[in-house]
Amino acid sequence: MSELLAEVYRSYTDARPKSAALHEEASVVMPGGNTRSVLDFKPFPFRVESAEGSTITDVDGHTYVDFCGNYTAGLLGHSSTTIRDAVVEALDGGFAIGATHAREIELARLVCDRFASIDQVRFTNSGTEANLMAIGTALHHTGRTGVGVFDHAYHGGVLAFGHGEALNVPHRFVKATFDDLDGLDKLFADDDLGCVLIEAVQGSGGCRPASQEFMTELQRRCDESGTVLILDEVMTSRLAPGGAQQIYRLRPAMTTLGKYLGGGMSFGAFGGQADVMANFDAAQGGTLTQAGTFNNNVVSMAAGIATLTHELDSDRLAEVNQRGDRLREALGQAFAEAGVAMWTTGRGSMLNVHAENDHDLELYFHAMLANGLYLARRGFIALSFAVTDADIDRLVDATLAWAGR
Repeated sequence: MSELLAEVYRSYTDARPKSAALHEEASVVMPGGNTRSVLDFKPFPFRVESAEGSTITDVDGHTYVDFCGNYTAGLLGHSSTTIRDAVVEALDGGFAIGATHAREIELARLVCDRFASIDQVRFTNSGTEANLMAIGTALHHTGRTGVGVFDHAYHGGVLAFGHGEALNVPHRFVKATFDDLDGLDKLFADDDLGCVLIEAVQGSGGCRPASQEFMTELQRRCDESGTVLILDEVMTSRLAPGGAQQIYRLRPAMTTLGKYLGGGMSFGAFGGQADVMANFDAAQGGTLTQAGTFNNNVVSMAAGIATLTHELDSDRLAEVNQRGDRLREALGQAFAEAGVAMWTTGRGSMLNVHAENDHDLELYFHAMLANGLYLARRGFIALSFAVTDADIDRLVDATLAWAGR
């Protein structure tokens, strides 16, 4: 560890005695002191006491502008009264209902109306579950065994292809290079390829957008070979009213959703063409079943309805994505002008800061924290509706000051 980084850690620790104490307590009962590994960082993560709008405040009284956005799940910010009111109303009618109810129909209709490729949909509790169910459905539908994926992709805690692969489910994965037309030759050389799972913009993989040419060719090859194209829109559905598939002019056989569409509650969904989803319809001869105690829980259903009905209008989405494009360009320019080996990638409200070495990224992360600006440790940024132009300027100014050190 460099002397500079050691001093940064000392300063961080001295300013957060309560978070330090809670981390010690947490480490006794949870391995690593957490139950979501991505939230951990050195020397220990701060503990949040409250959140409102675009800010979070830790137990030691430090307030940060939240640029992490709960890894895209926090698109609505931290205090949407629309979501709160919908959840309270739903709870007043009872919860933990082990039966069907009307809200799930309304939310399903809203999802199908919003995404052109989804004829029918089923709900889950997370994007990970949605992707697992989509893969299983696609392989059953095609009668094949191969699952096409791409390097650096992340589709959930057991579907990681750049890190954490030890926990992956044991499908027969065929991995190719992302956004590389030659890599498609490798995938489709497998004559038992049942589906291809992809994000048009890799989120956890560093906010890497695919080219239009690549996505168009992937769609063509899937259609030609009868391979089910599964578009993971758990993160990217925020990029346009109809998701990344609208931007790239795609019509995947299946789409997976999650994150912000549940209004901040646990949420996931998978859906697609009627003939594929018919595998779950016994009346049509379908033999698949789907378990999940909380798939249609009233809190997530109510929050999802409120989100799609009252929060996600086209103008707000356009504004947050334009703001993200402006931030990405401004940060990239700041690094270039300062001559530091750092850069930005992404599209719209999803972006990522990169560095040639992890040491510089660690210093940058802590420097932003010291300025009251919170982004993911790996440099990931997901803007919420609550983040303002003034917040953007503040991050850019802090970056310029740090880069010019």
